[in-house]
Amino acid sequence: MSDRLELTKEFAGNKDDVSSTVKAVFEALQEKGYNASNQIVGYLISGDPSYITSHKDARNLIQNIERDDLMEVFVSYYLEHACK
Repeated sequence: MSDRLELTKEFAGNKDDVSSTVKAVFEALQEKGYNASNQIVGYLISGDPSYITSHKDARNLIQNIERDDLMEVFVSYYLEHACK
């Protein structure tokens, strides 16, 4: 196995961009009557943007952020707040 594959990668996403986008997407989903959490999870798991409404440009907004970045922010938030 090469040395490159054995190194741990460090992730450096921009939490502010992700947070503001998630808030806007969440609000757009709620306004349209969707269960926002379920829809966002569906998007994260499948990568299918049709889980996100196009209302208020939410679908385009969320597609501008890598799903890995979204998941990193969600996991970090959970670890910081729920695991204390």
